Amino acid sequence: MAPLPKAELVQNSLQLYRYLLRCCKQLPEENIRQHYRHAVRQSFKVHADEDDPERIQQIIKRAIEDADWVMNK
Repeated sequence: MAPLPKAELVQNSLQLYRYLLRCCKQLPEENIRQHYRHAVRQSFKVHADEDDPERIQQIIKRAIEDADWVMNK
């Protein structure tokens, strides 16, 4: 399964959140979709207080790489 297009356009946390939830919709089984949606939401809650722009960009980059891995799994 290929990742969704436009991952390179993700610049902020809201765009990342939307991108990851769209990726979840592409997963084949409902229980897998629910698991990853929950994981996305939890990750956003954990990182909600992050204010270092460099760290935020690192998180975005890593999240997109992880989403690509899950989609190709």
